[in-house]
Amino acid sequence: MSPRAARKRQTTAPAEFERIRVEPAYRKVATALLGRITDRTISAGERLPPEMELARQFGVHRGTVREALRELESNGVLKRERGSKLMMVTRPARGTIAAGVSRALALHDVSYHDVWEALTALEPPIAAAAARERSAADLERLQGIVARLDDDMDTADAVEQTADFFHAVGEATANGVFMLAHEPLVQLLVPSLEAMINQVPQARRRIAEAQKKLLAAIRDRSATQASDWMAKHIRDFRRGFEIAGIELEHRVGPGIP
Repeated sequence: MSPRAARKRQTTAPAEFERIRVEPAYRKVATALLGRITDRTISAGERLPPEMELARQFGVHRGTVREALRELESNGVLKRERGSKLMMVTRPARGTIAAGVSRALALHDVSYHDVWEALTALEPPIAAAAARERSAADLERLQGIVARLDDDMDTADAVEQTADFFHAVGEATANGVFMLAHEPLVQLLVPSLEAMINQVPQARRRIAEAQKKLLAAIRDRSATQASDWMAKHIRDFRRGFEIAGIELEHRVGPGIP
């Protein structure tokens, strides 16, 4: 074959097709069930038919159905009530969803700088929404959390209190998207907060001051002040990390180096 013919053959050769992915039967069953759940054909609180009946409807073995149900249960979509053999549809807990997102972020090599940048964009609007939408119960919860923070609190309790405050501000927005959006970021920061609070003597005082200002703004329904103080709070946290010598370019993970 001449060089010219060879070049022509190379340019006209069809591209290879991608391999067809063959999913396990249990995954197809799980996908079908999840589709019915997400489109509200099967609502939260409803029980699914017994495994044998589901196996009959899908035309698969009972073990295949059991594996599909186990996968959906691990994802928080189904649960089995005590004393019952039937699975019930449920809403995944925000903490469970956030934990999965936090792990995914860590696996994608996001840095603490990335997390702080996201918090800077998210938390001020969340605080403003909390000031607009908070209920009397939300305000009471925030007051109780703020009252827990003092100079004699040990580090673990101070970290827990700080995380609880962020969670409560998110809850006060009454906006499910806000609650889910910031929860994974807060979870990623918790391991690093302990290191920062231990190494920055003024950290507790600064955190307490910011929380009190935020509480006052939320109580007075001042969205602007709540947003401004949350922005200052996030900047202050970042400054604390820098003082503590925690590298913001370090990749997030289960702990701090």
